[in-house]
Amino acid sequence: MAAGEGRRIVGGSLDATVKMTLDHPALTSTFEVVIGPGFDVGAHVHDLGEEIFYIVEGELDLFAFEPIDRTVPDWHDWESPSGERPRRVGQGAFMFVPQGAPHAFSNPTDRPTKVLFQSSVPGGHENYYDELMAILDAGRGTPDLTRLAELHTRYHIEELATLH
Repeated sequence: MAAGEGRRIVGGSLDATVKMTLDHPALTSTFEVVIGPGFDVGAHVHDLGEEIFYIVEGELDLFAFEPIDRTVPDWHDWESPSGERPRRVGQGAFMFVPQGAPHAFSNPTDRPTKVLFQSSVPGGHENYYDELMAILDAGRGTPDLTRLAELHTRYHIEELATLH
């Protein structure tokens, strides 16, 4: 597939170009994702599936670990039992998210960040993105929390801190 090719899923601060879906004989869905300035996915857990993030350009704050206390409201303040904390990373950084690991990312900069993203979450992450964008569009950017909770249940996502 050539640069720029693939089906785009766009909404809010997220612009994902689908490169490979679970409809093919693949173990993961693969995307080129542009994450807009100020976007924060919120801390969450997938009880099924793994994810990979590789930063092509720009910077993100991110983490993938079990925190000492999941009730701390801002995941940027979380810490693991071994002292690991969320950190800012740039071009060439890589994050693997094992099944069941709390994780999050945000773009605190004033520039977009481009990421190669792979997900083996059941149901296909492309389908999750499609449904999420429909919920955001219907609410004109503010999601209906009941519909969002139903979406998370269908895709085995436990939200730990709110999507921004």
